[in-house]
Amino acid sequence: MPWDEWEGLKAEAAQGRSTRMQLNQRPADQGGGGGPSEDLKSDKKVWVRAGEGVTGLKADIGKALTALENGQAGLGDTAGCQSAAAQAELYDSWKKYVGDVSSRCGELGGLLEKSGHDLAKSDQAVLTDLDQLKVKYADTEAVGGRAPKE
Repeated sequence: MPWDEWEGLKAEAAQGRSTRMQLNQRPADQGGGGGPSEDLKSDKKVWVRAGEGVTGLKADIGKALTALENGQAGLGDTAGCQSAAAQAELYDSWKKYVGDVSSRCGELGGLLEKSGHDLAKSDQAVLTDLDQLKVKYADTEAVGGRAPKE
């Protein structure tokens, strides 16, 4: 993926818009051969920059977490007030979730950077590492009720 496309995706994500990613691919081999293309090249710098970009998201997430904490500071004692108790419960839930997002960015960014530095892992090994991140950071059940069935 070209760097400018990556920057565009990050900008759209920051604006809260959903986007679909299109991966460029080589046309199917008409001759029936299944070997890798001699034209296939991987740029270590791109992998490292992508990893640095994902790891860099932690700073913005940290700012959001601080703002969330500052907004919560004046709540005080929640005894006797159901809405305040619910708000405190919601805050605790989001604090954990946003903290997990920050950790996930750090781990994913590190994985991308490491993959770029050495490019020694097989595709399967990188996929295994990504699958482990999926399991580690699997979303939890919704607090306060059940999510609607689709």
